[in-house]
Amino acid sequence: MKGVIFDMDGVIIDSEPIHTKLEKDLLEESGGDYSKIKHEDFMGTTDVQMWSTFKEQFKIKHSVEELINMKWDRFIANLHQIPLVDNVLDFMASLRNVGYKLGLASSNNERTVEVVKNKFGLAKYIDVFINGEAVAKGKPDPEIFLTTAKHLGLKPEDCLVIEDTRNGVLAAKAAGMKCVGFQNKNSGAQDLSKADLIVSSYKDLTIEDMKRLFK
Repeated sequence: MKGVIFDMDGVIIDSEPIHTKLEKDLLEESGGDYSKIKHEDFMGTTDVQMWSTFKEQFKIKHSVEELINMKWDRFIANLHQIPLVDNVLDFMASLRNVGYKLGLASSNNERTVEVVKNKFGLAKYIDVFINGEAVAKGKPDPEIFLTTAKHLGLKPEDCLVIEDTRNGVLAAKAAGMKCVGFQNKNSGAQDLSKADLIVSSYKDLTIEDMKRLFK
């Protein structure tokens, strides 16, 4: 193991409850019916994938770009309500202290990743930030993790991913990387069974646990 790649929502910031509320509000304002979709299925996918599906399913008049921009304006306005996942910065610091490279691979757009990075001082810990606009295909396609590994200067097989969604775990495994499934209670009933290891807290995850996955 030479590098660790973190997802953002549900892994670094505990943001899924706000995402769910904002997406429900916007979808219903636009004429959709939130009870007819399963939010967990879209966790980890790109904004374009999700809102394109909603637009087609509910015949929404707004363009996909307009829907995405409205959602992210609201998300950024509510960022003060979103906490970091417990102990995540201490965990990142411990990885940095022993020389591992760290990356962030988020399906969010560039603007949102930048706002989160600046608000929480993530540049102190993370070497490379890759967002959903930097790739053509969203999770569960492996492109975002392969792109992050390339920017870190690492081979995929030397990287470990921390993910809280089924789509993210599938993307990590498709990239040929080891994967820790992070069981965040706010991320819904995600199927993390394809992960190499599943934890529910950074207090339950040690560097030795991660290194053992590569033996």
